[in-house]
Amino acid sequence: MNMPETHLHSLMDALTRSNASFALYRLPWKEQPTLVLQPEGAPDTYARLQDLNGKTGFVLAPFHADERQPIVLIRPDKVAKGWPEIKKVLAACKGPAKAGTPPNNDAASAKDCRCAYAEAFGRFIAPLRQGTFQKLVLSRSEDTDLPAGFSPTATFINACQRYPRLMISLVHTPVTGTWIGSTPEIILSEEQDCWHTVSLAGTLPVVGEGRTDEWGTKNREEQALVSNYLRDILQRIGTGLKEEGPYTARAGQVMHLKTDFYFHLKQTDCLGDILYQLHPTPAVCGLPKQAAYDFILANEGYARTYYAGIIGWLNPHDGQTALYVNLRCMHLADGKATLYAGGGILPSSVEEAEWEETRHKMETMRRAINSD
Repeated sequence: MNMPETHLHSLMDALTRSNASFALYRLPWKEQPTLVLQPEGAPDTYARLQDLNGKTGFVLAPFHADERQPIVLIRPDKVAKGWPEIKKVLAACKGPAKAGTPPNNDAASAKDCRCAYAEAFGRFIAPLRQGTFQKLVLSRSEDTDLPAGFSPTATFINACQRYPRLMISLVHTPVTGTWIGSTPEIILSEEQDCWHTVSLAGTLPVVGEGRTDEWGTKNREEQALVSNYLRDILQRIGTGLKEEGPYTARAGQVMHLKTDFYFHLKQTDCLGDILYQLHPTPAVCGLPKQAAYDFILANEGYARTYYAGIIGWLNPHDGQTALYVNLRCMHLADGKATLYAGGGILPSSVEEAEWEETRHKMETMRRAINSD
């Protein structure tokens, strides 16, 4: 990735302490990032994904939308691609009014998180073994202190350098606060009139600089559940469905089983309706979908907010829509980063192994924070 001039760090970082709304993001295998900036005014907010039909802008949608965590659309008042253009936009931008950061109300120490996770696992595994669910996804959050002189922009750049395969984002609005993420999972994207989504499930840690392909029954079953769900939806909403996979794909400090789905859409003015059908996929929720979704909201023990939601560029007209599931992410507030991670729970799951999976996933952003 091409590097920005150092003084741009302070200009970008200042925006995270302002009333402006912006998204700085870099798509997988791209050299240059894109900035979507709304210098003034509140971002558009919505209660339902269907409300995004026909809209253009940068989306940050929560796992579960409510009055406290609405779906947010950053209006593309200014769009700049590449550091030279981003520099021009920032230089011309008036100093935005300062704003307080939304407080972190879900702060938790590592010890508290370990106990809470074990208790939640007990609540999740029981109905799975009783046959009520085929799969549930259990997630957690954990706080880490930010180092002295922490720069959100430098962390974004570190993540871009470390993880060329992932979509990297730095997003700030007065509604959502500041989020940084490195996600491997496309939920809906378009290139040359061909639409794309992925089934991404099953997780193993990367050992050293190598990788492991020793996928067991649990991981393969989990991946198949997600693929079957997507296949059923895509056969109803699209045409010309093609699959590639499953295959092993690296994402930061872990490996996943991945299947690509390619299809065509007759109309693109109702992408919000399609997102409503896809989100949340079994990769971040469970099966049966609605029952699993309700169970998670009632029993997970904390609010996921924008973790496991939707993030990315939405434009039904220009063929450049690139929307992802907001994974491997963190929320910045009060001198801390709240890291998020989760994993699929099946009747055969073991609590200690699932905890370790979340720990490995959190290392993706933890390493970006601490990178030299």
